[in-house]
Parts: sequence; C-alpha cells; structure tokens
Amino acid sequence: MPALAIADALRDRGVEVEFVGGERAEAELVPAAGYRFHALSVAALDRSNPLRAARAAGLAVLAVARARRVLRRIGADAAIGGGGYVAGPVGLAARSMRLPLFLTEADSHLGIANRLLAPFARRAFLAFPLEGREGERYEVTGRPVPRGTGAADRAAARERFGLPPDGPCLLVFGGSIGALSLNEAALEAFGADGPCAVLHASGRRDHASLRARLEALGSPAHYRLVDFVEPFADALAAADLAAARAGGSVFELAAAGLPSILVPYPHATAAHQEKNARWMADAGAAVVVPDAELDAERLRREVVALLDDPARLERMSEAARGLARPGAAEHIADEVVRLAVPPPPRLQRKSQ
Repeated sequence: MPALAIADALRDRGVEVEFVGGERAEAELVPAAGYRFHALSVAALDRSNPLRAARAAGLAVLAVARARRVLRRIGADAAIGGGGYVAGPVGLAARSMRLPLFLTEADSHLGIANRLLAPFARRAFLAFPLEGREGERYEVTGRPVPRGTGAADRAAARERFGLPPDGPCLLVFGGSIGALSLNEAALEAFGADGPCAVLHASGRRDHASLRARLEALGSPAHYRLVDFVEPFADALAAADLAAARAGGSVFELAAAGLPSILVPYPHATAAHQEKNARWMADAGAAVVVPDAELDAERLRREVVALLDDPARLERMSEAARGLARPGAAEHIADEVVRLAVPPPPRLQRKSQ
C-alpha cells in the first residue's frame, strides 16, 4: 500500500510506473490500481529451516537475472524498493545496471532487504527515526498512506457496508492475510451481541470459517464481516474505534484520526509491531494489549471502556492526527524525481 501511494504521486508528476512483485496481495492490488505488474518467483528467508532458506536463496539468485531482464525491457530509469523480500533481487539488479536506487521502510526497524541494499541507495525514506540510520542517505518521511485516507465520507462509507448511519462502530482488522487471535477474540466478543456496530475485515485466510460461525449465530445485523476492504479509507471513515495489529497501518490510523486498540504481532521481526504500538500509545493515540493477554473478555472490556468515554476518544483522535504524515508519498515522489533525473548539460557544467 505505501508503494501504491508513492506510485500515484509519481504518476501525477508524469512518471511511468511499473511494479515487480511476488505472488501475494500485490499480484491483485497492483493491476487493480491500474499498474502493470511483473511477477517474480521468490520466497521469504526462513532462518529456522535450512532447506527452506537454501530454496529461498536459490530463488533469489534466479530472480535477480529475471529482474534485470524486466528492467531492461521496460527501460527503467530508477528503482524503488518497498522493503519486502522481492525488493532484494530487484534492487541488486538495479544496482548491477547502475540505475538510481531508492528504498522505503515502513516499519520501526530496517528489514533484511533494506539492510542489504542501503549502502547502494541514493536515499532511504524511513517511517520512523532509526538509531544508526542518520545522515544524508536517510530521511524520515513517515509511511506513505493511500490517497484519500482521512478524507473519505463517513455517511457514504457507512452506507457502503450496510452499517447504521448513527451510533458507534468498531473496526477490526489484521492485514490482507488476517490475524487469527484478533479474529477469534472479536467474533467471540461481539458476534452474538455488542455495544456497537462492528466492521470486521478478517483477511482471506480466516474469512470462510468466521463466516460459517457468524451464520450459525444468525448473521446478526450489527456485525459486518468482509475479507478485505479497498479502498481502506472507507473502513477507517466508517469507524469510531479500531482494534488492529500494529504494522505499518498505524500511519493510516493516524491519518484518519482513528483511536485504536493495538495488538502487536508477537513474532514480528525485531519486535517492530511492539515498537509501532508503543509509539502510538506514548502519544496518547492508542491502547496496547499484548497478544498473550488478548481474549474476548479483555477485548470487550477495552472497547466498552473507550466507547463509554467520548472525551477520551476525542483526545485519542487528536493525538493520532498529530502523528500523521499525510504528505509522505508526495515528498518521496518529489525527491525521487529530483535525485533520479540528471540536470540539463548546462547545469552539469556549471556544477563542475
């Protein structure tokens, strides 16, 4: 999603943008957004399984060669890495072709692909300040969020999801795949009855099983279960409170000014979701519930306490907006164009 936000800003500036990615959500989201998509066969590096790690390394080597062919065929002038494991082979291919390379990091730590590529990048755009990642090569911009985040129409969003036009609404989400513990706790806490309407974006993995359980409860009118929401700005606009994981989406919550109950994924690399959640909580924008402490009773208690205190919700909303960096995508696009495009010959001579 940050990459799509940057792509939209680049396209506004007359840049042609194409994507190279894997076979996860981007394979659907990128073409749906109107961009050409080139798939690479890659896999995450499983450090606990030597055989899988060797297979991932072999796929990465093959992917570098394919990425070079893609970059040549499309006539790329620059490459931007989004931080995922696909970015490693593409960034190395760009480096081998002497193309300007830029990086974006959406989390509160530098992932393995970005650590590998950082020495070769003209600029690395960071969502958070990172210790040891200072100087001209690094710039803290915040995480780019999709266009329209925080600006969607609340009434229209509620109508889209079949939610009542008035009264509080809880948004539950855990990413495109989903968050099992959060999905289970939310359905158990609010499926039969609840203090508010619920919009639950479960992710695709758990959607069918959750749907069956909801139907067994009589498909209650107050509970709306969907697998994925696009544009997600509508889901944020419809809600008064969110219960979510604490990945890069914390910047979308901030941009929308949406108070949140954050349940960091406990196995996230370098505990970055815990850091993200604490960043929100320290500013007064969120309440943090450790995954090990999450159950239906705890989730319901936290939700009721917040919904019963409108003044606190308003303070949390203001605090969230204070953390937002809504212009991140536009700033990154401007910097990429400035740094990737060489100046005219006359200016080059003067600079010499």
